[in-house]
Parts: sequence; C-alpha cells; structure tokens
Amino acid sequence: MDDKEIVSAIHAALADKVGQERFDLWLGAAARLSVRGETLLVELASRFAQDWVRSHFRREIEAACAQTLGKPLAVEFAVDPTLAPSPGASKRTARHAAANGTKNAGAGPADSSVPAAQRGQCNGSHASGSHVSQPPADAPAQSELSPGDISNGCGKPGFVRRRFAALEQYVVGPSNRLAHASAQMAAEQPGRVSPLLVYGATGVGKTHLLEGIWTAARRSRAGIHAVYLSAEQFTTYFLEALHGSGLPSFRRKYRGVELLIIDGLQFFAGKRATLIELLHTVDTLLREGRQLVFAADRSPATLRELGEEFLTRLSSGMVCGIDPPDYPTRLGILRQMAQARGFALTDDVAEFVATHLTANARELSGALNRLEAAARISRQALTRSMAEEALSEIIRHNARPVRLEDIERAVCDVFGLAPESLQSARRDKDVCQPRMLAMYLARKLTRAALSEIGRHFGRRSHSTVVSAQKNMSGLVASQATIELHGKRWTVEEAIRRVEEQLRTA
Repeated sequence: MDDKEIVSAIHAALADKVGQERFDLWLGAAARLSVRGETLLVELASRFAQDWVRSHFRREIEAACAQTLGKPLAVEFAVDPTLAPSPGASKRTARHAAANGTKNAGAGPADSSVPAAQRGQCNGSHASGSHVSQPPADAPAQSELSPGDISNGCGKPGFVRRRFAALEQYVVGPSNRLAHASAQMAAEQPGRVSPLLVYGATGVGKTHLLEGIWTAARRSRAGIHAVYLSAEQFTTYFLEALHGSGLPSFRRKYRGVELLIIDGLQFFAGKRATLIELLHTVDTLLREGRQLVFAADRSPATLRELGEEFLTRLSSGMVCGIDPPDYPTRLGILRQMAQARGFALTDDVAEFVATHLTANARELSGALNRLEAAARISRQALTRSMAEEALSEIIRHNARPVRLEDIERAVCDVFGLAPESLQSARRDKDVCQPRMLAMYLARKLTRAALSEIGRHFGRRSHSTVVSAQKNMSGLVASQATIELHGKRWTVEEAIRRVEEQLRTA
C-alpha cells in the first residue's frame, strides 16, 4: 500500500476503536495523519486538541497502526493552526465546554460526541429539523446517511456520507433473533413495543439494529418525524438549551417526534438533570403512543445509576439482550462484509476467521482490514496460509490458555458424553474416537507432555497419545468422516465444534 492507502486504513481501524462520532470530533476534519517512515505524525489544530488526543487516544492510535500494518509505528503529535475550524464554530465549542465543565474528560469537552460546527449550525444558528430526521434537501431519497453525517441539515459539501444500515442486511442468529424481531415490530408498528431496549457488549450489532429501525420507519412512512442520536448528543443539546438556546424549543423538538432513538444509554448514568429531562420526554411520548428505542452496553439490572423510575419505564416495554454471535452468524457477517467491500473471500479463509475470532463483528471487520491489506501487498488471491500468517498476532492475543480439563469438558459437551467417560477404561467406538480427538487437541492446543496427556485421559501410555495424534492427523488430511454418538461428522467439523466450545465456554 502507498502512504495514502495506509492512512485511510488507519482511519478506518481507529474509527472502529473509538467510535465514529468521537473520531469525527477529534480526528476528522480538524486533524491530519501522515506516515513518515516508521512514524505516524498526528497534526491537530491546537495545543489543547493535541494534549487531549495524546492523553485519551494514543493507545488506540498505536493499536490501529499495529492492526493495519502488522507492526507498531512510533506516534508523534504536532500542532498546525491551519486545521482550525471557522472562528464561529470555535467560539461555540468553547462556550459549550464552559457550560458543561470538564468533569467527564473521558467523553471530551461538554460530554459531546459531535463538534458544534456539525450540530445543525447554518449561518451560526440551529436550523429547524437539524437532526437525522431531516436530511439535507438535496440528498437523494434512496440515500441513507449516518447520524453524524446528516445532523448538520445544511446540505453543505464536504461531509463524508455513508449508507445507513438496514434491517434486511442484519445477519440473524440465535444470539440476536429476538432483538431483530422486536426491531422489525418497532419499525413496522411504531408504539407496539415501546420503549424497546437492546443491550449487549460492544460490536454485537446494537447500532445496526437502531439504524435499521430508523431506515425502515422512514421508508415505510414518508415524512415521519424521527430522531436518531447518541446519549452524548442528547446531553449536549439539553445543556445547550439549559444555558442559552432555551428549553421550550428543545422540548418541542424532542417531545413532538413520532420515533425517538437514543444510542448509548449508559452515558446518562450520574447525569441527574439530563435524566430528569429524559424521563419527562419518555413519559410524554409513551402517553401519546410514540415509539422509543434505546441501546445500552449492559442489562438494566446493572444500570441502577439511571434511577428506579427510568428503569421501570424500560421494563414496561421490550428488553432484548444480544449475545456475541455464534459461528454461523459470524460466518454470515464476515461474508456480508467482504461482499460489501467487493473483496473475494474463499470458504476456507472465511471459516478460519469465523472459527478463531469469536468476540464481535468489529473484531471481524478489523481482521478483514488486515486480510485485504495482506492481499494488496502480495498482489495475489488470499489463501488460507496467508490468512493464518496475517491474523496470527490477533489470534494469539485473543487466545486464552487451554487446560486438559477444558478439552475434556468441551469434547464431552459436544458429543453428549458423561463427564468421566474419557478417563474410563471403555474402548467402544462412542468413547474411543472422542478420546482420540481429545488427545489430538491436547497436543495441538496445550504444551502438556505426552505422559501428562496420557495420564489425564485414563492413565494411558505416551505411545497411545502419539498414535492418537497420528491417526487424527491422517483422518484430517483425508477429509474422512467419523461416527460419534449416533451422528456422522467430518473430522474437520468435529474439531471445529470442539474448538468453538472451548472459545465460548
């Protein structure tokens, strides 16, 4: 890759790590990244911005470089005043920071995730309908824009636009089926399941669902007054209204919507004034049968800081947890991402990635970035061995130590055996083949000695372990099938299922 491509890939990786809104705020138009040999230079508009980014994002910047290039770069910071926004925008941002103080440094000044210059300012004042419910007039009807992209409402050139995620693009599996069905109901029959809360760890698809609801609602009902924003943005706009622009206008804007979507509910924890305002907004919309949709990074039971009254409102609607995706879901997500990029991904490469990276979709996206970079560097089609080499660092970093007890438990769980079966003296096929598989995996996944493995699995000799490893390797090479617990498996599928069980246990 040339330097421009490298910087573009680092941008994408960094936006995944810190969130698109926060990236746009601190490292978007008001920053410049450039690669100079083994160094990444980060130039910012002011010393304040330089100090803040260095303090809060240095680790993420270094990780994005390592993820993109497979090696670390030294990160240096510099100030370039020519990157500063217009004086009006700077003045508004400064006033915003003064109004909110600096208690929440982790969220940036004013608890805001979007710069004032991008928050609906047209000629120095808020435009009516400045949130995502009102895209610029010149935007084509079929174009879906992200919240940060269209909150400006001015139709000015220079803003990066992307397609808004749709529900039909969502890969559904056991971990998210209920949440997806509820999202469809909220989009097709607003008010039926209100409020709807989806919660789960980062990267499991919450924001995709929220974007999908917004997209579907706008497509099915032309002119619907819908607002999508983050909890940080809601807090920012409320504090702006409280300290200057006026609460009546703020309340008319948010209590008059038909669909209100707020992402990152946990951000409200401890913000008493904002929570009171939000509670009254929720009550107003619920009384009028309007649709509310929220997302949080954890369950309501662990969000006690939001207050009992607010949690009671949430429990009156629909609460759906989303777990990390299982193997088929990860495989579907990966293939969809690759297809969207126009990147050819063979089945064996996709299966390798989906087997070894199990946390979330963002991890899969990062892996795909690295695979695409590896294919560009080699100038040839991506193979399984190339993928293993390109992702070895990520996989090694994510791997946890595996014990013999873990392998034994996983094999018994997958094949429906009693816990003590593999250590017993039984020699029938239903136990003998799973035991052989367990010994093979013990050699592959642990550093245990042959004698230790043999002793663990029923006091067998080290030669028995060697024989098991050799037999299983031959079966893998010949793509053989075996019968385990009344069901026929390919050896590769049996191994993959056990490894999957080990990663999710």
